[in-house]
Amino acid sequence: MVERDNELKGSTFTISVLHISDGEPERIRQLLAEKVAQAPYFFNCAPLVINVSRLEHIPDFEQLKELVESEEFVLVGVTGARNEEMKTAAKAAGLAVMASGKSRKSEPAPEPVAPVVAPEPEPAPLIPTRVHVGPVRSGQQIYAAGTSLVVLGSVSPGAEVLADDSIHIYGTLRGRAIAGARGNTRARIYCQQLQAELLSIAGTFQLSDALPAGLIQQAVHIRLDNEQLRIDRIK
Repeated sequence: MVERDNELKGSTFTISVLHISDGEPERIRQLLAEKVAQAPYFFNCAPLVINVSRLEHIPDFEQLKELVESEEFVLVGVTGARNEEMKTAAKAAGLAVMASGKSRKSEPAPEPVAPVVAPEPEPAPLIPTRVHVGPVRSGQQIYAAGTSLVVLGSVSPGAEVLADDSIHIYGTLRGRAIAGARGNTRARIYCQQLQAELLSIAGTFQLSDALPAGLIQQAVHIRLDNEQLRIDRIK
């Protein structure tokens, strides 16, 4: 048996950043709860970084950590600390202090479509597929609530497309694609050229560094198979 040495390698991960301006616990809790409601399977136990650059005072990092974990996120660190005192307080709470990266402001996702309540049992009304014409630019978020999403263009790095059903991209996927955001395991992802930062179906995800090399820049079809993502070339 060949023994392999332990290795320390650099890698890239997609982590959500929460920007806070007042440290008010209930407002933060409400925002996180809304995000979880949009895509519960994707955000369950998702890592989170808090940006504190807008705060004038040192927040209670222990309280923030408990609050974030109560909404099923995992707080891994802070960024934007204004001074050494703030950095020291974050480290004392067991949090990593990270350098600030480029900030991308995403468009708010539409409110989920409320189910139609009928006096007698009737088939649920069909929700039309959402069609986005043109590219999805870095920092944009397009969400198809209760339906599938068709993108007639490419998805840039740093952009995010979500759908409760399947996602069809007639272009290059360089950003993040999250299908089955509310747990639909039959959802699928299609794209004409695969260069994704992240793929996710019903909470099962795969990052860019784990994509099969032979399928990069190929037209592919992604689906769940035995609770794992399966990526096949479209012939």
